[in-house]
Amino acid sequence: MIELELKKHLLTSEGGITLDVGFAVAPGEFVALFGKSGVGKTTLLRIIAGLDTPDEGRLVVNGETWLDTARRIHLAPQKRGVGLVFQDYALFPNLTVRGNLAFALANRKERDHVEELLDMMDLRELQHRKPSTLSGGQQQRVALARALVRRPRVLLLDEPLSALDAETRLRLQDEILRIHTVFNITTLIVSHDLGEVFKLAKRVLVIEQGRIVRTGRPAEVFSNRNNISGKLQFTGEVLAIEPSDVIYTVSVLVGNQIVKVIATQEEVHNLRIGDKVMLLSKAFNPMLLKMG
Repeated sequence: MIELELKKHLLTSEGGITLDVGFAVAPGEFVALFGKSGVGKTTLLRIIAGLDTPDEGRLVVNGETWLDTARRIHLAPQKRGVGLVFQDYALFPNLTVRGNLAFALANRKERDHVEELLDMMDLRELQHRKPSTLSGGQQQRVALARALVRRPRVLLLDEPLSALDAETRLRLQDEILRIHTVFNITTLIVSHDLGEVFKLAKRVLVIEQGRIVRTGRPAEVFSNRNNISGKLQFTGEVLAIEPSDVIYTVSVLVGNQIVKVIATQEEVHNLRIGDKVMLLSKAFNPMLLKMG
């Protein structure tokens, strides 16, 4: 069980905000943190990992106090039992795949766990190669395996798949689900990908301007927000906006497919290339809804 309450002032590109959140995560639960950049999601993970400190707050994990600013308690990161995976892999470039996993071992007597993870993550054939010789997907599999070596109580994933192509991202989402099923680790993931949130998380916390504004199952949170139940829903990224007489054609990347949608000037007036959108369709009448 994770019990957390904290406040921290943040400086963002849009000015100062105060991260002010409180929530609990049940043992073995998979929770997503969703929201625009700069609202405090990564800072929240860093505080849980012990890499950052709030202005005030308290963090208790499985009955053990990891952080309490009032009592001046701040458990060192290496004592927290946290596995942390970043977007940029953060592997040691001079070590092999096996070396990266072995370096992370808390107890050198548990080398059998390295063997288990090499097999489980399909890294056996790559074990003697260095990170620079691996693809992005392979490097991220190594990063996930390294995070699991210490048998963490909490797994923190900070947009771990956002730099990967769509096919690799989908394959690694399956790997993450398998890891969660096998090890039953309490997991928090930061993601901007709505499809990823739906696929992986049992619960989502939507954060805006440093505060949790909605929480619940992804289907409930995002459908209820827009009163769009009964419609087909897809998420994608705007690739192009092309005017044609009095209408516009918007090209949207959904998975690895490009979908063209006819839109009005009102629908596209605040859209930009690269925006994440939700594509809604009911009775073959598609419409676009900007996300965030």
